[in-house]
Amino acid sequence: MQKKQITKPAPKAKPTKTASKPAKPETKLGELQSTRERKTVLMQGNEAVAYGALDAGCNFFAGYPITPSTEIAEILAAELPKRGGVFVQMEDEIASICAITGASLAGAKALTATSGPGFSLMQEGIGFAKITETPCVVVNVQRVGPSTGMPTSCAQGEIQQSRWGSHGDSPAIVLYPDSVKECYELTIRAVNLSEKYRTCVILLLDEVLGHMREAVRLPDLANVRVISRIKPTVPPHWYKHYDENQKYLSPLASYGEGYRFHVTGLTHDQLGFPTNKAVEAADMMDRLRKKIVYNIRDLVQIESYEMEDARIAIFAAGITARAAKAAVAMARQEGIKVGLLRPLTIWPFPDDAVRKMLRDVDIVVVPELNQGQLVREIQRLVKDRSDSKLIKIQRVNGKLISPADILRKMKEGI
Repeated sequence: MQKKQITKPAPKAKPTKTASKPAKPETKLGELQSTRERKTVLMQGNEAVAYGALDAGCNFFAGYPITPSTEIAEILAAELPKRGGVFVQMEDEIASICAITGASLAGAKALTATSGPGFSLMQEGIGFAKITETPCVVVNVQRVGPSTGMPTSCAQGEIQQSRWGSHGDSPAIVLYPDSVKECYELTIRAVNLSEKYRTCVILLLDEVLGHMREAVRLPDLANVRVISRIKPTVPPHWYKHYDENQKYLSPLASYGEGYRFHVTGLTHDQLGFPTNKAVEAADMMDRLRKKIVYNIRDLVQIESYEMEDARIAIFAAGITARAAKAAVAMARQEGIKVGLLRPLTIWPFPDDAVRKMLRDVDIVVVPELNQGQLVREIQRLVKDRSDSKLIKIQRVNGKLISPADILRKMKEGI
């Protein structure tokens, strides 16, 4: 005869004096932006670009998905329609750059995003935006090339292309952040500069910056400086589409506002009509150049870190500058006087800041994820200094340059 097993009921848990706190609801970026709450959020670099564009007033995006920039398009596809903006997925990158140029001429603040092969396809359109002086922004999240290369690996191979990629002489404005916070800030700056100077501004990122996540506190919109294009104040029959003021900035009417103007990629006069006259051609080219070089102080931004007593300077941009800053700290702990000069504006190149750096230091270290694009500009400025020593650190295999790599090469060169 089997005995019955008697299971005693489990004793009741004693009530605790402190009740558990309810879990905090997750803050989603879309909700954060739509309600305009500004909290610290974990944000990806590409996300920061998208929300920087929105806060700068961008209301038109045309693009074609390409790794590693696709998140920018994904976010703007969801967010622009909520704000009355327009998102268009184009058939390719050639159509994308043409679409944002046309949208800008109709009054929109327009932006596109791409990488590597797509950036190459956009070069003719970038040249068209420059010669027609049409505001727009191209974000290029760099990856290993050439051609398809390594789509998910980091590189800095388009530093020179961003300046010289389009044929003919056309000065460029190119910005390059080194953090997720700066991705947000420099996107706003890129949109502002494109509107102010009536040109195509390029924002360079790299794959790691685009995909890394950092805590970012977005500023209150009241503290975000937004610049819009200068509008004409003269009657329509007096309007010159390429008129200029003392700073070589031209008012810009939009199609549909009652102003008649002509837009062409041909060399043109102040009304926009094609010309073969040498004087008018020279005037047009001078205006394109002078509105950049005459406003160099407004355009160039550069960070100087631990340079006050430095005898060795590291010159680096983007994700490589983060490794360089860590290398500076490591070297200082060993008593080596090292500093960092980091350009936030790649083009126009910060010649004056670099010349000052070269006067004050004995060695310049240039780490970069390419085969020597930034160092070419340093060599251009150092050619008169036979006593200055250059240490090049270059990598093109998809791997990052570490702080230890920089410190080791630096010690080898001392």
